[in-house]
Amino acid sequence: TATTEIYTLSLHDALPISQDSVLKLSKLMRYLLYESEHGETMISSEIDFMNNYIDLMKLRLSPKVELQVDFPKEISDFSIPPLLFIPFIENAFKHGVSYRDRSFINIAMKVGKEQISFSTENSIGKSSHANDLQHSGIGLENVKKRLGLLFPGKFELNIDQDETVFRVGLSIQKKNIQV
Repeated sequence: TATTEIYTLSLHDALPISQDSVLKLSKLMRYLLYESEHGETMISSEIDFMNNYIDLMKLRLSPKVELQVDFPKEISDFSIPPLLFIPFIENAFKHGVSYRDRSFINIAMKVGKEQISFSTENSIGKSSHANDLQHSGIGLENVKKRLGLLFPGKFELNIDQDETVFRVGLSIQKKNIQV
């Protein structure tokens, strides 16, 4: 977990990397405790949360993992339900990272005038845990249900997989975002 990684870093390195990691973990916890509690957040806060999460997950990556992240740098802020995209990112890190073979994770978001487009694409790692295989898909089913409750009939979620790549694409019309 991120906490274990940060603890290990702090034992070996009481320098900026561990200090920065503790700060990012603190921001993640604050967001989870306060921002997500209200049922809405600003898109800029959601992007900051995702960036902090990804930065912490980078601590675990081996040089064999290629990570690409493409989030908007500047946007006009608006409210959205919190934690809409993080389950897809968690899924990519959980199932897309191999420590033996080359692997990749690509994460992107575009915020246009009319819609939000979000995507993840990751290599499919060989799962060595029977529990991972047994419970795979439950989180994505929960996300589909949540999107259905928040945006009934007003979003498009495409999940696609072949033997080596898992892809998620989510589009939400901005005019349908009412929190």
